Amino acid sequence: MAPAVPAKGNTRADTPAAPNSSQAPAQDTHPVASQPMPEDVQKALTALAQAQEKALKESTWVGDKFAEASRAMHYGETDEKPIHGKASVEEAEALSDEGIAVAPLPFPIAPPEDLN
Repeated sequence: MAPAVPAKGNTRADTPAAPNSSQAPAQDTHPVASQPMPEDVQKALTALAQAQEKALKESTWVGDKFAEASRAMHYGETDEKPIHGKASVEEAEALSDEGIAVAPLPFPIAPPEDLN
């Protein structure tokens, strides 16, 4: 049951004037998510997700040691191999500044220890 809450006594009863044609058009109040995704966008996202899945199957999870492992491979301290893990924005920028190629994953992933 909804409570009976009366209107405030200091509110105006008149409504604002309708916008004239010289004003900007009213913004759409519907969020973008309520619209169906275009089919070509859905296909592109699916292909991207499949490419990421394939790349991760051939890659080794290094967790929070991503920056260290990347540097070790770059400077020849360890064998080069595909890796993925976590790095802060600052760490990723530092790697890039050192000439180490890194890229963020397009879709977030859960660490292996967090999976069922």
